[in-house]
Amino acid sequence: MGGEPVTSYGVFMLFSFLVAGTLLRSEIDREGLDPDRAWDIVFMAVLGGVVGAKIYYVILNYPWLFENPVRAIFSRGGMVWYGGFGGAVLLIIWEIKRRGLPLGKMADLIAPPLAIGYAVGRMGCFLVGDDYGRPTASWVGIRFPQGSPPTRVDVIESHFGIQVDPVLVEQFGQVLPVHPTQLYEVALAILIFIILWKLRIHKYGTGWLWWLCLAMLSLERFLVEFVRIKDDRFLGSYTVAQLIAVLLIILSVWGMNHTVVSGKKTMRKSIL
Repeated sequence: MGGEPVTSYGVFMLFSFLVAGTLLRSEIDREGLDPDRAWDIVFMAVLGGVVGAKIYYVILNYPWLFENPVRAIFSRGGMVWYGGFGGAVLLIIWEIKRRGLPLGKMADLIAPPLAIGYAVGRMGCFLVGDDYGRPTASWVGIRFPQGSPPTRVDVIESHFGIQVDPVLVEQFGQVLPVHPTQLYEVALAILIFIILWKLRIHKYGTGWLWWLCLAMLSLERFLVEFVRIKDDRFLGSYTVAQLIAVLLIILSVWGMNHTVVSGKKTMRKSIL
């Protein structure tokens, strides 16, 4: 399109925002609010997500920034989840406040669409062979000979700094099967969506469902990181993403408890 390739990753990123936006619109309408506000929020999610992801990626790969700043900033890669999530949250909060919408209620409405949107987006990662896991000889292993990057022995060792087991090379050759961590995340995100959808009408304080969503998505990421192929394991087998996930889980537990306590106080006041 216009001389640039259209990748399945880009297509599924578009699908993820469309699916999440359509579902969010329905939920906002159910609450008696203006359903068209859903697309304003989606736009802020796209803008904040892309900018935040790129900022996080550049900071994480700062040597490349010094070597070639233009390429580092404007390359097609670098859509890092936590960076995009942080950027999107900031702009979405700003949009909600600007429109005078109830923040806690909107956060609850956003939670299920976020989970299913994440699942759809991860399918794009799978189709282009990105964000895969460590080499494995198990039946779940999938090869990505044209992945981003390919799962070749030389690429895995040079790009990720992992010493490949010679037994795997003898058994599978130069293109190794790896854990399809993208599919693990798709399955877990769908499960999280189902749980959130069933709990979306709850008796707890407003914002509780959002904190539950954040806790489950963070726990999912923490677990999957153990088998992802990463070069940022700063503390033994733990990655930077796992550190962020733990911090978000702690924050989420505090948020859930706070909303429950606030909800009980509001209920007592209304009774009195």
